[in-house]
Amino acid sequence: MSIILTSLSLLLLISALLPLIRHDNWIFRIFEYPRVQKLILVIFFLILWVVKANGSFDFNSSFFILTLLCLTIYLMICIFPFTKFSPKMIVDCKNKSAKSIHLFVLNVYQYNSAYQKTIDLIQKEDPDVFFLVETDAAWAQAISVFKSEYPYQIEVPKDNTYGLLFYSKYEILGESVHYLIDEEVPSIELDLKIDETSMIQIFGIHPTPPVPSENPKSTDRDAEILLVGKQAKKHHGPCIVIGDLNDVGWSYTSELFLKTSGLLDLRRGRGMFNTFHAKHFFMRWPLDHIFVSKHFTLKSIDRLPTVGSDHFPISTKLCIQPINGNESKENSTAAQQE
Repeated sequence: MSIILTSLSLLLLISALLPLIRHDNWIFRIFEYPRVQKLILVIFFLILWVVKANGSFDFNSSFFILTLLCLTIYLMICIFPFTKFSPKMIVDCKNKSAKSIHLFVLNVYQYNSAYQKTIDLIQKEDPDVFFLVETDAAWAQAISVFKSEYPYQIEVPKDNTYGLLFYSKYEILGESVHYLIDEEVPSIELDLKIDETSMIQIFGIHPTPPVPSENPKSTDRDAEILLVGKQAKKHHGPCIVIGDLNDVGWSYTSELFLKTSGLLDLRRGRGMFNTFHAKHFFMRWPLDHIFVSKHFTLKSIDRLPTVGSDHFPISTKLCIQPINGNESKENSTAAQQE
């Protein structure tokens, strides 16, 4: 029993510490995802070691108890910004009459043929803009029912799980489809005209995940995320980055993206809003994101019901604030505190 407990504890320690090594191989990056799961396991094994010691602390017991206790504290500190006890990075909207935009983001899972579930949810939510990834020609055909209601579209269907569909009620200007890193992986960039005085720049991305079946290294994913971050930084007006980034909000890459772009994370101070995996409750983390500039405050953010995909949809309502408004200043202050 002692050998098994020691072996499992060592494996847990290795899995928790691997992400601290800045290496782009998938084996290092994939362990960034299950941070909450690791915390639960660490606490569980800590309790087992205390019970096993039964008041008699030999070297082995003392080592693992102290190490797991330190790891518990470390993981709690890491998770804290994504709890409701932490300061919010983007403040709540106080001006209820402010201009607003309702966004809906979903990785549909290309092989999910329950098209009607997604259609029904979009009709129920009635967003101003929706962005769907992993969309092939069949998904493009199914979603075309919205073309009259959403007269502005960018469609890049692909059968390699990297297709994109962007539908909007607002006029799209200056649209571009980019292949930033891989000629088979598109991203979009556009300006959304809300009215004569309000324009929003939007980037929609879906980089490859660091898994052996897709890409054994995180280099391409990280490079695409950071390239978009640099482009967002150049834009001084309202800006939003949306999509399935195949990365969690607490990773080294996401932290660097926020610093590079100057954008804000809706989740911080509000909760995890885990969007993957929809079918395995014990293995969930936030992969689908909506990052915004300081020009916005938040009305609401919701993880929506499953529609047959391995991802949950995520929806948010944002208020557009004047850059010199008090709420925008509060956003800047909150971001600095983070």
